Amino acid sequence: MSAWWVSRSVGVTLVLVLTLTACDALPGRPTAADRELLPSEVMAFDALYGRHCAGCHGADGRLGAARPLNDSVYLSLIPRDRLRTIIANGVPDTAQPASAISAGGALTERQIDALVDGLIARWGRPPMGTDLPLPPYAAPAGTAPGDVARGQAVFASACARCHGRDGRGDEQAGSVVEPAYLALVSDQSLRTTVIAGRTDLGMPDWRGYIPGRPLTAQQVSDVVAWLVTNRAPVVGRP
Repeated sequence: MSAWWVSRSVGVTLVLVLTLTACDALPGRPTAADRELLPSEVMAFDALYGRHCAGCHGADGRLGAARPLNDSVYLSLIPRDRLRTIIANGVPDTAQPASAISAGGALTERQIDALVDGLIARWGRPPMGTDLPLPPYAAPAGTAPGDVARGQAVFASACARCHGRDGRGDEQAGSVVEPAYLALVSDQSLRTTVIAGRTDLGMPDWRGYIPGRPLTAQQVSDVVAWLVTNRAPVVGRP
């Protein structure tokens, strides 16, 4: 092969390389940084929360159809691994869906971790104004189950002034024994609400039902046991 041919081939190759390189710098051509992320690549908390959580829990974590996540008591109460499990796998027989790809949702494991870390970092400050220990998130293993009769008495003294003597609600608060409501919430959700309240709706936490007398862990279990007895069977559900 002649030196002229080799030189010509190299020249043509350089022209092609320079031409292709220049194409990447054409005016208006998007750069790699401008490329829209795939849904599985989004890691920003605001974007993840807005797309997957805000519809039920509220745009700023409050005043949604579901419990507020912008709640320091709740985020102090729930163990981190339990919060992650709820996001990933949902809660069976309730309105909480599964979000992990492995459970039929749309989020990767890294995205679920980003959501959990973001919730705790943004809204998980320690509860203010008390040195009282939180009642346990779940009833401790080996403890006596809640007592229905005692729970009814606890409800009468701690909850009836807002929810009515029979729990069916009045002008201050809605019913907590409505079958449609109880069909949508788990026993643990009821316990969580008794402890953490719904501060976005004006419902106090376990410290504020009876002035100067926070509910004990056993009283929490008792009132949940009474609430559960009002749950009616759902047609078609085992």
